[in-house]
Amino acid sequence: MSESTSDVLVSTLSRTFFVPEREAGLRAAIGSLFHRKTRASRAVDAISFEIKPGEIVGFLGPNGAGKTTTLKMLSGLLFPTSGEARVLGHIPWRRERDFLSGITLVMGNRSQLQWDLPALDSFELNRAIYRLRRDDFMAIRDEMIELLEVADVVRKPVRNLSLGERMKVEMVGSLLHRPRVLFLDEPTIGLDVTMQKRVRSFIAEYNRRYGATVLLTSHYMADVVALCRRVIVIHHGRVLFDGDLTALGDRFAAYKTITVTLADIAAPLETYGEVMERDGYRVKLRVARAEVSRIAARLLSEQQVTDLTIEEPPIEDVIELVFAHEATA
Repeated sequence: MSESTSDVLVSTLSRTFFVPEREAGLRAAIGSLFHRKTRASRAVDAISFEIKPGEIVGFLGPNGAGKTTTLKMLSGLLFPTSGEARVLGHIPWRRERDFLSGITLVMGNRSQLQWDLPALDSFELNRAIYRLRRDDFMAIRDEMIELLEVADVVRKPVRNLSLGERMKVEMVGSLLHRPRVLFLDEPTIGLDVTMQKRVRSFIAEYNRRYGATVLLTSHYMADVVALCRRVIVIHHGRVLFDGDLTALGDRFAAYKTITVTLADIAAPLETYGEVMERDGYRVKLRVARAEVSRIAARLLSEQQVTDLTIEEPPIEDVIELVFAHEATA
């Protein structure tokens, strides 16, 4: 792999797991002790992409698509079956000190903090692990605590914190060494809407202050829309799309949504497009992208319209269309 200015560079990276298989029953159980059968399952299938310094990139796909496996390889927790990767110029699975001090992996369903101790004690442990100078450690710790507004919870045992509070102190602990590359795997999972927004704001501010590179997986599309200009869509271990978030809709969504509010509640609108939703005087229509201007003009000239808006389809719908396109390809 040639030298690159990218913080993350991935070339035909693959990972195959071998899953034990056997029939049900005692005979099969005994037989498997001597002749174990396995099935190859390719979690990641020759994916390639690169991420420039300072980019925040959404890494999208359904459960089992290969997202977490990819992040684990890029953070050095898993060896690939084949292919190459560089993160900050390092081969991740060699786990060199300079590499480990430059990255972090935050998993929304995993905890690195000591359950029975206050978060401040775990922060001290991380200071020792990363060999941080005390002055530097105190400065970044206090800055992160202020940004995430957790000054009132870091002295409580972690087990006494709410899910949202735990996620925020997890973020603090993961960033004490001021990593340049953040691998974030569902960082807002299970959080309420208010807490999700706070975590998103924190990620954006960390990126702005330190120029950090972020690869983010999330099932909450609000996270992606708020943070990412670019997305990589992966399915069955393969990259289906890599580009601007807006281009995703242009490429896969052949329609737009017209929401019209009428003065006449009884007005039929089926001749203008597919009626998706009707709520009193308000009707939502699905209209072919190429026909939007013409249909909007017809509505305004033929109906008693009090309000009309034209919108792109929700990003969730676009992602579903990407997967549907792959299934029929």
